[in-house]
Parts: sequence; C-alpha cells; structure tokens
Amino acid sequence: MQTDKAAAFTIGAFLIESSSAMYRPSRKTAIVAILAIAFCAALAGGLRWWTHGRFLIGTDNAYVRADMVVIAPQVAGAVAELRVADNQPVEAGQLLARIDDRDYRAKLDLAEGALAAASAEVAAREADIANLDAQIGQQGSLIAGSRADLESSDAESHRADLDFRRQSALYQEHYASGERMESAEAGARQAAAKLASARAALAAQRQRVPVLATGRRTAVAELDKRRGALRQAEAALALARLDLDHTLLRAPVAGIIGQRSLRIGQYAEIGVPLMDVVPGDAYVVANYKETQIDRVRPGQPVAIEVDAFGGTVLSGHVDSFSPASGAQFALLPPDNATGNFTKIVQRLPVRIRVDPDQPRAADLRPGLSVVVTIDTRGAAR
Repeated sequence: MQTDKAAAFTIGAFLIESSSAMYRPSRKTAIVAILAIAFCAALAGGLRWWTHGRFLIGTDNAYVRADMVVIAPQVAGAVAELRVADNQPVEAGQLLARIDDRDYRAKLDLAEGALAAASAEVAAREADIANLDAQIGQQGSLIAGSRADLESSDAESHRADLDFRRQSALYQEHYASGERMESAEAGARQAAAKLASARAALAAQRQRVPVLATGRRTAVAELDKRRGALRQAEAALALARLDLDHTLLRAPVAGIIGQRSLRIGQYAEIGVPLMDVVPGDAYVVANYKETQIDRVRPGQPVAIEVDAFGGTVLSGHVDSFSPASGAQFALLPPDNATGNFTKIVQRLPVRIRVDPDQPRAADLRPGLSVVVTIDTRGAAR
C-alpha cells in the first residue's frame, strides 16, 4: 500500500513540474494538482484494499504460549542433589535433582523381605496340600487293603462256621470227641471276631477320607489367603520401587528451566512446584472478536509481528479454534439470563502454529505480545 501511495505522489510531482515548465502555476492549478494526487492515492489505496486488504484480519490481543511442564515431587524428602541452574537447557529424561532416598531404600528392603516371607508361606501351604493329596491317594490303598482283609476274614469265618457245624453234627452222632467240637467252636468264634475287626478297620479307613478332604479344603483356603498376602506384598514392593524411583526428578520434555525455587537441603513436599520446564515448540494464541472469525479457517497463512523483536514478522498458519469463548473458561462465567442485558462482543481464542526453520522462531518466549494478521483469501463463504 505504501508503494502505491509513493507512486501516486510521484505522478503528482511530475504533473506539477510539467505544468511549471510550460507556464507559471496559478492557485487553481495547484488545487487541481493536489486533488489529482489525492485521487490517485485514494485509487491506489482502494485497489490495494480490494485485492488484498479486505482479506486480512488482524488483532493485537495475541500472545506467545507454550505447554510448560511443572516439576513437582511425588515423594517428600530433603533435596540431596541439584543438577540444573536457572535458564539452563535440558533434554528429555535428564536428571534435574535428587531427593534423599535412604528412607525409601529401607522401605524397599522391608517390602522385599515381606515378599520373601509371603512367598515362603505360599510354598508351605502348597506343600501341605501336596501332602494331603498324597494321604488321600494312600487312603485309597489302605481302604483297598482293609477291604481285602475283610473279604479274607469273611471267608475264614465262613470256613470256621462250616467246620463248627460239621464237628457239632459228628459230635451228636458220637463220631467226634467233645474236645474236637470245642476246638471248632473256638475257631469259629475267633474267625467271627476277626471278621468284625476287619469290618471296623474298613469303616475307620473310609471315615478318614472325608477328614482328609476337609483338611485339604482348609489348606486350599489357607493357600488362597497366603496368595492374597503375596499379591499384597508384590504390590507393596512395586510401590516401594516407584517411591525410590520418584526420588529422582527428571525432565519429562526437552526445554529450558524456569522459575526454579529448589535449593539443596530444602525439604520438598509432595505436589509443591519446584521448577518449570519450558519447551521450545512455542505457539501463538490470538483472541479474535466473534465478528472477525467468519472467514477464518485452519491452515490459512498468518503474519506474526513480534513486539520484542523490533517488529520482525514471522510466518505461521491457523492451527485450531477454542471450543468456547474465553469468557466461558473464566472462574465465574457471565450469566446473561438475569438482570439488565448488555451485549458484549466475545473473543474466541485461535491457536496459531509458528512455521519452523525461521531465523528467530527459536527466540520466542511464552508471554510475549504479538500482532497477528490472518490472510483469509479464498476462504470466504
């Protein structure tokens, strides 16, 4: 636009000089020359606005932003070591500070001991169950043996009873002596007693099976309990290891250290900010009026004039729009449904991505003021 104005002034000057060379200028001629210059300037400005200016939407309500990361400890303790200084560049994963870890190492040892004890208890309960399983298997063999003894005793009792009957019949016919009959009677009684003993032994062996089964169920329940204690011990060990690892404060992203309040010997509380890591991928948030964003679309080119760089202009592109106006994210959003209503033009934050590989893009710092101009050509509805 300035080039067009300069051209207009040059044309006007040329006309004045030409008129002076031909004849002496009069007051009327000077006025005509001034009006011609003004007309040329207005024409150039209007042409410039029609072809370019009407598509440019600017605002000075824009600032540089970055996704800063607050470094706050997850465990409490005295700071034993500090590895960074103010405004120092750091890499992702770099050690920033170390909290005294002696208490957490002792807790880790306790957790490891508790885990070993819980593992031993589980192994002992598993051994008890294996022993009961072996006894149950052995009990089957004992029952089979008792059943065989019972069958043998039953056969012996039957034989002795037949012998007693036979001897009794012979004694009645006076073919056998009384002594032989008494001996057969005693043998029959002994066989009957042995049979009763075999039956009792078989019953006792059978009654032992449910006792062993109940003992096994008890052992299984105890094993489940010990396994639960083992899982608790494993979780306690994992937490102890996490606490020990949290004594090392590391940079989650690459950036520059800022707002460092941490000092050696300071007692760090859980969740209290100690420093910030400011990443280098800065972006711009421009707060446009709602009456300006009709033709703004993601991907449109943006000119970013940085106040801190003496008016240096960087290039960028529209990245995205905020899901709500800035007023809706306030601590107390306005409620226009009550009282007297006064319409206020709202502002919608627009995120702008700074194009990489620019000479001074790396010098951007969060909080800097910028003037943003979006070129909306080709995006009108």
